Amino acid sequence: MSTPIGPYSPIVTSGGWLVTSGQLGLQPSVEGTPPTLVDGGAAAQLAQALKNAEALLAAHGATLSDVVKTTVFVTDMTTYPAVNETYVAAFGDHRPARSVVGVAALPMGAEVEIELWARRD
Repeated sequence: MSTPIGPYSPIVTSGGWLVTSGQLGLQPSVEGTPPTLVDGGAAAQLAQALKNAEALLAAHGATLSDVVKTTVFVTDMTTYPAVNETYVAAFGDHRPARSVVGVAALPMGAEVEIELWARRD
């Protein structure tokens, strides 16, 4: 898990809900070093962001199969097919509700960011 790059909580719980903040494709940082984005573009960044989100969920007893809603932000909609492939590889047959939003820019120059809502019973 990476250290947050701003004044926010990476994950919040409320009742049975787990809500992550937007996850970037940050490599896990070593203490004392700033986090950096993985190389490889939107697909690689999304894969890492999902690994980071998985770790947050796992720390609260949940998995990607508990995710009911995601919002994906991309800076270039031409990456949509590659983002879809990476998304399907992570979620398998599980299909949470999803929105994909094209944005002008993301923190740290990222190409993709994802937030997740999960439900634990």
